[in-house]
Amino acid sequence: MIVGEAFVTLFVIMDPPGVVPIFLALTGAMDPKFRNKAALHATLLSLGVIALFAVAGQQIVAYLGIQLPALQGAGGLLLLLVALELLTGKADDPSSTATSNIALVPLGTPLLAGPGAIVAVILFVQDADHIGGYAGVAAAIVGVHLVIFLVMRFSSVIVRLIKRGGIEVLTRIAGLLLAAIAVQLIAEAVNGYVKFFGAGS
Repeated sequence: MIVGEAFVTLFVIMDPPGVVPIFLALTGAMDPKFRNKAALHATLLSLGVIALFAVAGQQIVAYLGIQLPALQGAGGLLLLLVALELLTGKADDPSSTATSNIALVPLGTPLLAGPGAIVAVILFVQDADHIGGYAGVAAAIVGVHLVIFLVMRFSSVIVRLIKRGGIEVLTRIAGLLLAAIAVQLIAEAVNGYVKFFGAGS
């Protein structure tokens, strides 16, 4: 059934448990109210981006002439900038980054609504040939984002357990992981263009 396949695919790509360390690294020093607001904003932004590409993704990509490697490269560069802030400690001061900015980059996009999730949604919509299929894809998108919000919303329990010192260690680890994800995206973008131009020659 398409709803189950779409849900599992998006869950694996968007990886809600894997977002927790990065979310805590960016919001661990915040007041719980602002941390919860960041979780809500990031989830809503990701849901909006994914829904937009589900409805009009094929038209947007075709009109702008965007290829997957371009999306991967752009996402990788954005994540790399955030990773450098985490590794150098510039993200430790909660006053230096507004809640809305954290929700925008990197949480909402490209970490959650990244190239992989966008392309997967476009492909699922292409494969859905009736109203039931479209409804299944929509249900999967909403379901995954509900899980994402709940995971980030209740990550405050982890904050209470690991305290400030643990958050600082987690920040450096998250920065390293985020940098690795960024480099992987950039490498896949370069590899994608190499294959594209190699096939065209």
